[in-house]
Amino acid sequence: MRKILIIGAGKSSSYLIKYLLDKSTSDNLHITIGDLNLENAKKLVGNHSNASVVYLDVFDADSRTAAIKKADIVVSMLPARFHIEAAKDCIAYKKHMVTASYVSEEMKALDEEAKANSLVFMNEIGVDPGIDHMSAMQVIDRIRDNGGKMILFESFTGGLVAPESDNNLWNYKFTWNPRNVVTAGQGGAAKFLQENQFKYIPYNRLFRRTEFLDIDNYGRFEAYANRDSLKYQHVYGLDSIKTLYRGTMRRVGFSRAWNVFVQLGMTDDSYTIDDSENMSYRDFVNAFLPYSPTDSVELKFRHALKIDQDDIVWDKFLELDIFSGTKMVELKKATPAQILQKILMDSWTLNNDDKDMIVMYHKFGYELNGKQHQIDATMVVVGEDQTYTAMAKTVGLPVAMATLDILNGKIKTPGVQIPITKEVYNPILEELTEYGIAFTEKEVEYLGYNPLNI
Repeated sequence: MRKILIIGAGKSSSYLIKYLLDKSTSDNLHITIGDLNLENAKKLVGNHSNASVVYLDVFDADSRTAAIKKADIVVSMLPARFHIEAAKDCIAYKKHMVTASYVSEEMKALDEEAKANSLVFMNEIGVDPGIDHMSAMQVIDRIRDNGGKMILFESFTGGLVAPESDNNLWNYKFTWNPRNVVTAGQGGAAKFLQENQFKYIPYNRLFRRTEFLDIDNYGRFEAYANRDSLKYQHVYGLDSIKTLYRGTMRRVGFSRAWNVFVQLGMTDDSYTIDDSENMSYRDFVNAFLPYSPTDSVELKFRHALKIDQDDIVWDKFLELDIFSGTKMVELKKATPAQILQKILMDSWTLNNDDKDMIVMYHKFGYELNGKQHQIDATMVVVGEDQTYTAMAKTVGLPVAMATLDILNGKIKTPGVQIPITKEVYNPILEELTEYGIAFTEKEVEYLGYNPLNI
């Protein structure tokens, strides 16, 4: 049997494992799950005859190399910073490799060796990055093949709560790593291209410079800019494009309220707060407000942020219970961002019967035969439950399909790469439609870049 090793059986691996197990008999596969938590891995494979579970610590050379030696292809579902240990072994033992993570400099450095050994090292094959690359390149290549010239590309993705589970004033719950949500946008100004001009949005203005998007049957969303919209400009072959903008989607009103945390400094992760373990939530909020011998924390908060008491934004903060004097931080030497994350997890953690949702929106502006055109493409995927989530589906299925396509020789081009070629994206996007992951395209009037709030 052909052997697939999956390292890591976390939240994004459920559909990946199910897909490969469903194909295991017809495609002669044996799937080994290597993880530190054997119980979780066993739940995902059940008693399937074509699966096994092994203890694997990626930092333990013996357990790691023993498992990789036996595999024909290795799938790493670990956090991005941990891939490199397995990747070096894959070079040494001549094994193909697949990850859903961004290509790191360490991974990129293995490109020549991967090519020399005819190995495919496929990265960024999840949802974002992943489905965004493939769906964008499919339309961009189609426009070019028909003689068109790209002049605008905008791309947005959001991990949100499904409409039937959307029951708080923020219209948001954590569907992926909460820490990444709290620290989103930090580390430098957001950079993008608008009508051939470089534009920058500093972090303190990021959540007040939003763009509105409407998706049929799902209503209106807003998007704020990603830190570097130009990262894939050359990779996508868009060197001469006039407008290039990538962003993150939320429901309308989220960014305005989130900006309050930013302005107060509660998302800062660069220093720790003394005696944080003995702070109440109210103490934490008060630590960022001016002293007053008479005014309450609530009054100081509203005054500092210019929030009226009948403003829906005020109700959002009350809903989070951030002014509680009895709820305790209980985190020692914590950063503001860590404390804020704990507070938000009280309200934004998905309940057992909640469902998540992935939304994606692309805008393609192009010139053809002297006329300007625009295609808008949207995708919405709703999860089934807390195991088979939309996030796990849109991350895991492309990873699984790429793994099998490499194993079956459909993807042959060697080297460290991302899924931007027809060899990769055409068969995967076609198969994803069978699982309800598909884009709806419509021709709209080309209006250029929408400058209303940017």
